[in-house]
Amino acid sequence: NILNRKVNSQFLWLLRVFFFPSPLSFSLCPGAGGWSPLSSDRYQWLEVDLGGRTRITAVATQGRYGSSDWQTAYLLMFSDAGHNWKQYRQEGSIGAFAGNSNADSVVQHKLQHQVIARYVRLIPLNWNPNGRIGLRLETYGCPYNSDVLSFNGQSSLIYRLTPRPRQMSSESISLKFKTLKNSGILLHAEGQNGHSLTLELEKGKLQFLYLLLLSPDSRYLVTLGSLLDDQHWHHVAVEHHSNHLKLTVDKSTEHFIVSACLCTLSPVQMILGAQQGFSYTSFYGCLENPVYNGLNLVDLAKQKDQRVTGNVTFSCSEPVFVATTFTGPQSFLRLPRIDQSSLGISVGLQFRTWNKAGLLLTFELPNREGRVWLYLSKARAHLQIHKSGRAPLELNAGSALNDGQWHSVDLISGGGRLTITVDGDEGASAHASPSFLITTGGHIFFGGCPAEENSQECLNPFKAFQGCMRLLTVDNRPVDLIKVQQRLIGNYSHLQIDMCGIIDRCSPSHCEHGGSCSQSWSTFHCNCSGTGYSGATCHSSIYEQSCEAYKHKGNISGYYYIDVDSSGPIKPQLLYCNMTEDNTWMVIHHNNTDLTRVQPSPEVNTHVVHFEYASDEEQLAAIISLSEHCEQEIAYHCRKSRLLTSPEGSPLSWWVGGPGVGQMHTHWGGAPPGSQQCACSLQNNCVDSRYHCNCDADSNEWTNDSGLLTHKETLPVRSLVLGDIQRPGSESTYKVGPLRCHGDKNVWNAAFFDKETSYLHFPTLHGELSADISFLFKTTSSSGVFLENLGIKDFIRIELNSSNEVLFSFDVGNGPLEVSVKAGSPLNDNRWHRIQAERNVKEASLRLDELPAVTQEAPADGHIHLQLNSQLFIGGTASRQKGFRGCIRSLQLNGVTLDLEERAKITPGVQAGCPGHCSSYGSLCQNQGRCVERPTSFSCDCSSSAYTGPFCNKEVSASFKSETSVTYAFKEQMVNELNRSSSSSSSFPSSIYSDITLKAENVSLSFRTSQSPALLLYVSSYHREYFAVLLSKPDKLEVRYRLDSSKDAEILRSKVKNLADRQLHVITISRLADVVSILCACLFSIDSEGLDPDLAQIASLGFTGCLSAVFFNSISPLKAALLHPKTSPVTVTGPLIQSICGFTSANLSHATETTHHLSGKRPLVNAIRSDSALIGGVIAVVIFVTVSSLAIMARFLYRRKCTCQRQEVKTVKPEDNPELPFRSRITSQNGPTENQKEYFI
Repeated sequence: NILNRKVNSQFLWLLRVFFFPSPLSFSLCPGAGGWSPLSSDRYQWLEVDLGGRTRITAVATQGRYGSSDWQTAYLLMFSDAGHNWKQYRQEGSIGAFAGNSNADSVVQHKLQHQVIARYVRLIPLNWNPNGRIGLRLETYGCPYNSDVLSFNGQSSLIYRLTPRPRQMSSESISLKFKTLKNSGILLHAEGQNGHSLTLELEKGKLQFLYLLLLSPDSRYLVTLGSLLDDQHWHHVAVEHHSNHLKLTVDKSTEHFIVSACLCTLSPVQMILGAQQGFSYTSFYGCLENPVYNGLNLVDLAKQKDQRVTGNVTFSCSEPVFVATTFTGPQSFLRLPRIDQSSLGISVGLQFRTWNKAGLLLTFELPNREGRVWLYLSKARAHLQIHKSGRAPLELNAGSALNDGQWHSVDLISGGGRLTITVDGDEGASAHASPSFLITTGGHIFFGGCPAEENSQECLNPFKAFQGCMRLLTVDNRPVDLIKVQQRLIGNYSHLQIDMCGIIDRCSPSHCEHGGSCSQSWSTFHCNCSGTGYSGATCHSSIYEQSCEAYKHKGNISGYYYIDVDSSGPIKPQLLYCNMTEDNTWMVIHHNNTDLTRVQPSPEVNTHVVHFEYASDEEQLAAIISLSEHCEQEIAYHCRKSRLLTSPEGSPLSWWVGGPGVGQMHTHWGGAPPGSQQCACSLQNNCVDSRYHCNCDADSNEWTNDSGLLTHKETLPVRSLVLGDIQRPGSESTYKVGPLRCHGDKNVWNAAFFDKETSYLHFPTLHGELSADISFLFKTTSSSGVFLENLGIKDFIRIELNSSNEVLFSFDVGNGPLEVSVKAGSPLNDNRWHRIQAERNVKEASLRLDELPAVTQEAPADGHIHLQLNSQLFIGGTASRQKGFRGCIRSLQLNGVTLDLEERAKITPGVQAGCPGHCSSYGSLCQNQGRCVERPTSFSCDCSSSAYTGPFCNKEVSASFKSETSVTYAFKEQMVNELNRSSSSSSSFPSSIYSDITLKAENVSLSFRTSQSPALLLYVSSYHREYFAVLLSKPDKLEVRYRLDSSKDAEILRSKVKNLADRQLHVITISRLADVVSILCACLFSIDSEGLDPDLAQIASLGFTGCLSAVFFNSISPLKAALLHPKTSPVTVTGPLIQSICGFTSANLSHATETTHHLSGKRPLVNAIRSDSALIGGVIAVVIFVTVSSLAIMARFLYRRKCTCQRQEVKTVKPEDNPELPFRSRITSQNGPTENQKEYFI
């Protein structure tokens, strides 16, 4: 405890301070007493002189004894000299301490970081509204002793140390300093072999420079700290262990690794301050306790050690510069004009701020004829003068004045000349020669104006100034701010006098992942551009963690940025994702994946190859760990070049693989680790059974050993050593393929909570300054807690608050804060929903599915550390709230996936895994693809689609020539499939001659051609009923159909022209019962034998162009011909070349629709034959059933506009033909004959 010391207070009314000889007993103190000022306002303080510098660890307060007087909140200030106070801030930003709630109880605060000071000042902020400010105070600590040195800008100390015979494994340097100058050298050390270390102040920041002079590339420069020129003590420490360096400035620490040549400094000379002729700026200020490897350098200087030379004093002088802080919009300082007789005016000041705008000073011209404003705008100093009857006068000077450094500005008017100067001779100035006198006989206002609405003396059309000012002068006379503080001159409001309360909110920066930090007086901002991260602090990754995650968002193969640890420290990198197979492969290339011939060197007996991968080491390890399976191809082609086994039995070749530098392996692809074998040995098919590898047979014929390395702990392959390459006749080539991994273990890791009382628990969530939580859930319950972690007072929780609302809540000491998102539809629909929550020092955000994120700002200058100490509960809660019933999947905390399945296996009431993905992801299976459930995932079955690919979205396209044809013959099973797809309740008898009635057809295909006329599509029955789609002159779409062989065909014509334009066009034809729907678009061609004469003439021309995605119900003739020709009933004649000329119809746009009925037609029933038919030139599809109604859809691409006019066609009314329940929306067109009708689409 600190004994009674001298106590000062402002406006003392009753002073009786208690310093207890032992720790507070938290009991009432006998007798009356305590400090209570005459006025209870925010300008009172209690100051204690401790008699010497003291290490202060805690403070405690009570109210005034036996009264209603106590303070409820207060500020603590500390100082070494009784001026230039420094405010103590908790967690770096919180200034206020919680006070008392009554006069008797004791409230103690242990300081998070100790303070060394002589003077303590307590400033009440709030007090009992029914009483006055009342206080009893106690401080805790112990005396502090130190050795100090004073440098005046010319002085220095030089230490010449004895060289050590051997380098040390560790070194350390520590010191404290204080200064008012923002630049100067603190320490420079020169070691053996040209090593050097420099600690230097540059613009108020500490620069650490470590270099090897003999090698310019060996240079390490680190900058830490900010605002270090505040005349307060700052601690610096450098610790050097092996090749690890640690630099500490106050509470900021930086770790980095240096090269082997810089492992130790072993200085032979160390300079403190500066030396004459030295290239660095001299230091002006004080150093305290400079220590090198435990050796106190001040002690050596005091002892006049021969190794020490210099000219310093062993004390620390305290120059007095009284600053004042303008804390907010209500801050202002009003000063009277000192020299009323002066013809002109001179005002000067120094300021520092982070704001780009703010009023510096203003005053009225005499007789209220105008006004002068000196202000900051866009970080430049602007002078603006308004005088009645005159044009405004404006000057500006300086730039980047919001950098937090001290800047001076001087306004001088006299002798018909006006000058504004920024930063003196080194800065900038602007001049003018006004025709009127610029002076004032009234007051000068600094920083802002009083809040009184009726005040006409001060007007401020600009923002108020927030920052610090010092060295104010009026008429070349300094302003005594201490007298201002004592209300002896001028007036002020909301100022903190005799201190500069500026805070650098970007040091240390809360912007993560390389985001750049900028700030204003009250907050900071992070620019995340180009980082790959987003959010208020650049915390959350904008990329997925794996190719699997990209795939299940509907993406296709290609290069993607992969961020394997999401918000973790590993940077995202561009990798290739192969999504063409059921497994989604992440492909990591290296510098040589080609088959490479070995070129022997006469001087070397082995051939060594090193592989450099596209991914960083950390990312490689994370990818391998994340994946379910990894593999890497390795191959050796040889002739008279053995691979593994020599006659002596030792391995001739090997490879190095695995994490870090890797380990040596002597097995080859396809064989288990440690076996010293190749794949042929396991398959018993080596060319010589006496050897375990084909190449070891030493044959004169070319052979090879190849296979896949699949043991993840041995991957990736880092180098390859080939040993048998120098013998006469030896030839060889090798290939090491890219590393390929599939299966994201995180994406499908899930657990099912079948009771509201069941839960999983994990270690405490660590996210003091920032934390992100993401997961998927599905449930049928309307509420439940997903996640909860508690501390003593702090907590964090995510819950389903109702069937359509998710709630994210937490408390870091500022009171509970909640963020909620409401969905437009119920969330308890047993489908997967995604939650992403983030909390950082600036804000909290919550996002549900694809809804916009909802954010809630954190309180300004509030608590920022989330302090938790209990276990993390998943699916339940420690606070006995209602638990969650349902599935949780892919739960990640700060980019780390929690293994729910492993924990669920040993936890009652929780099941590992959670099936049922197709209800959520089935829509990803496109183009009639069918979603198939898997235990952990799903897949798309494309057997009933004309498309292929993981999501049935890759078109199957082919280029046709005039002589090309494809014949598809329907078998009985095909007819059965068609019947099932048409939802017919009847089934086929075993005879292939059975009758069949198709109640629905779906036909679609795409085309690209320059040919016209061309038959695009022809479908016929055994009895010659048909419909046909063709391009007629002039490149128009025409649809003909004959559903009764005894009648002529009906014709539909489109007004769309120019379809043979080499652009991609799509047609879709569908029939359901009796209704025909026509969606106008741009089409393709097909022809056949046995056509009507005019169709036959067009068909004889063949088809030249591209066909893609041909589909009839569940049959894909083109896909069968290209991908499954041996197992499908297809016959191909002429050249059929697979191409990429098609395009997904889902990407097409701009179609219009019309609907009409067929004229008195009904579905036909025909005998089925096992015949096949040829559609000459393109595709033949023989279905033996006449299509009774159809729809056609086409769309233009590449900015071609496709339009259809909606028309109605008069047809037979439903009552005239009871078999046709039609609803017509088409107007009729008069046909040319009774049997042949024309329709214009």
